Amino acid sequence: MDLDALRTADFGLLDDAIDDWSTMVTDLETMMKAAEEGLHRAANKANWAGVNATVSKEFIGKTAGEFTDAHSQASSIHKILADTRDELKLYKGQLTGAIERGRQKNLTVIGYEGGFTVTTNVPPEGRATQDKDNKGDIVALRDEIQGILDKATESDSTATTVLLAIADQSKLGFSDVDYSDRDSAAKALKDAEDLADLAKQKPEDLSPSEFDRLNKGLKDHAGDELFAQRFAGRLGAQGTLDFWTGLNDPHSAWKVGQARGDQFDDLQKNLSLTLATASQSDGADMTTWKSNMVDLVDKPVGRNGGFPLGGQVMSNLMRWGDYDDRFLVDYGDKLIETEKKFTSNGRHGAWGRTVGDPLLNRTGTDSGWDPMTGYLKALSNSPDAATDFFNGTFVSKDEDHDFTQDVDDKQVKRTLSNFDYLFEERDWPLDQDDKGENSIAGRNNLAAALEAATTGHPAGELPTVDTPAHNAEQAKLFESLVSSISEDTGRLTGHGYMSDSIGQITSEYLPDINRAMTDDTDEDTNKLFPVAGASASLNHRDVTALLISVGQNPEGYAAVEVGNKAYMANLMDYHMNPELAAGDRYSKDTLFAIDQLAHGSGEVSGTLAIGRQEAVAGPAKESDTAFDNSVSQWKNAVSGGIGTGIGVGVTFIASPVGGAVAGGVASTVSSMILEDLFRNAQAHAQDDAGPVMAEKWEDGLEKNSAYSERAAELAAKAHHRTDLLDESVDEKARVAAQRGFRDAGTSAEYMAPHLKTDI
Repeated sequence: MDLDALRTADFGLLDDAIDDWSTMVTDLETMMKAAEEGLHRAANKANWAGVNATVSKEFIGKTAGEFTDAHSQASSIHKILADTRDELKLYKGQLTGAIERGRQKNLTVIGYEGGFTVTTNVPPEGRATQDKDNKGDIVALRDEIQGILDKATESDSTATTVLLAIADQSKLGFSDVDYSDRDSAAKALKDAEDLADLAKQKPEDLSPSEFDRLNKGLKDHAGDELFAQRFAGRLGAQGTLDFWTGLNDPHSAWKVGQARGDQFDDLQKNLSLTLATASQSDGADMTTWKSNMVDLVDKPVGRNGGFPLGGQVMSNLMRWGDYDDRFLVDYGDKLIETEKKFTSNGRHGAWGRTVGDPLLNRTGTDSGWDPMTGYLKALSNSPDAATDFFNGTFVSKDEDHDFTQDVDDKQVKRTLSNFDYLFEERDWPLDQDDKGENSIAGRNNLAAALEAATTGHPAGELPTVDTPAHNAEQAKLFESLVSSISEDTGRLTGHGYMSDSIGQITSEYLPDINRAMTDDTDEDTNKLFPVAGASASLNHRDVTALLISVGQNPEGYAAVEVGNKAYMANLMDYHMNPELAAGDRYSKDTLFAIDQLAHGSGEVSGTLAIGRQEAVAGPAKESDTAFDNSVSQWKNAVSGGIGTGIGVGVTFIASPVGGAVAGGVASTVSSMILEDLFRNAQAHAQDDAGPVMAEKWEDGLEKNSAYSERAAELAAKAHHRTDLLDESVDEKARVAAQRGFRDAGTSAEYMAPHLKTDI
């Protein structure tokens, strides 16, 4: 910064700008609160249907979030500008003071473009002598002024760097950067540059202490957008691959490997989270990074230009975090293209690890040589990208491949989606975990990715009021999943560890499943089981096979059974609501509606019970106690009655029951039913008296119907429906649930006899 620029600086315009930003922050805070408390909450309570349920509601939620991001960004900019203005004013004051003290010593400071000079304040012809006599004072004043200018330059330049970095984060909308001051933002950028330079070193030159610094730095800056963008951009796509490849090469990085090998998993996670955050940036450097990384998927990055390929390396750095959807889809397209090339369009397997190949994944679940394993884990965190990917085409019927189907008694080539290939046809490579056992990571991550793709939320999470209704692409994928499992149940039962995800998916499509089980060709029962968004077109036979299959795994069984109880309770609550519009009513006779939905719920539970019975008494010999334990464990995950919802706004739910609130928790109909379920499950786990063993079938039937009876009673009381209580709505629900439970056996006998073991 030039001396005269600081000495004559007029901060009036900057003061005005900061005042404007202060006003902007205040206004945005007001708008943010209004958007959240008014727009967002109102949207979550509304009764959405059709396109509005899948598009408008989500748009409103994202719009409300943009106000929050805008407030964070504006607040950060205001603090950065204010910090810089205050510092520059301070430095201007220090400069003025220094010049004045020099004047008192008969010294003058002369500024010019690019610098300044300090000299004695005498006529030119006498300055040489006087400057020599005053050399000590001149040097001291010069150094003091230079120090002030250096600090002012640093203040001004770091502010410019940080503000430009914030502006570059997002081309559209706002980033959610949030810094308390300019120095913290500037430090994040400086740390990113330093750590990227560490990662650029040759792996043999990386010391244990430098490894520690890199690992800690990435962890400390987790979620910091400016840091992540600067780190990844400076390291570059090729540099990212070279770093992780080299670090895991025991021939190159043996020193740090011996000293810190047990911490490579932590670094893998921290690096993955950083890169995921960076991928959300629209900055020019990250746009280049993402494009280059896609190009490198099929390029060798190993020593001497050999394996592994870029995709094998990068996929292991995608296992944590939420990567940019567009990048994930582009990356997946290139990965599929590479898979087709190395498997001859799916004719054989690939990606097998040989003795001597280094580990690319350090979590212990698998070696990391199958690039699909890590990529599918990334998709499990990014629902929209997962939906897009699975619905994409692996091979068309016009390509050269061996996948056929029977059409008019002739075998013709078929088109395979990515789902078809991965779930049904892929030759998964044999791999081992760190215990020397066969790895299940690939298919397990496939199930998790399918959970995200079909539900619209990350795998392992439960739906919330913000989760959009299912769209057409998600419903289409669920249809394919159900049909595939029905065609060959071994695709699920042969890999039971996938059932926790498949069970969660199933629980969130209970409205669609119940519709299918009514066998209602004219779709009148659609009002009985309302669906807000797109509905999946299923048939009774296929969903029966699905429920029997998923019911054979304790975790899968628990997910659907708990969801089914919550769904049944919520539906009774919904249909007994006297304010339900006439056009939304299934029948003018509410008792008939309750009868039908209790029957549907009973058949779902009964069909699950058949699957559980098959697991206990059939070839699997699964412990019955494990099923009860799995149900009881859901108490730790399920909040009172979130369940699957009912496909309509939450305003239709009577909460709390009877207006009673205990301990700050509303006692909703569904939450009270779930409490009963968990309590009974715990008791059975202790007694080891499974209600679905052949000799206990009736006991299971009675207990299931008791939940329906209790739910009907609670819902009627919640809405003050004494008319329904007088008509014994609870008893009618009990009888209907028993009928549905028994009908499950009949349906299974005729629709899926091949899935049952004679006992």
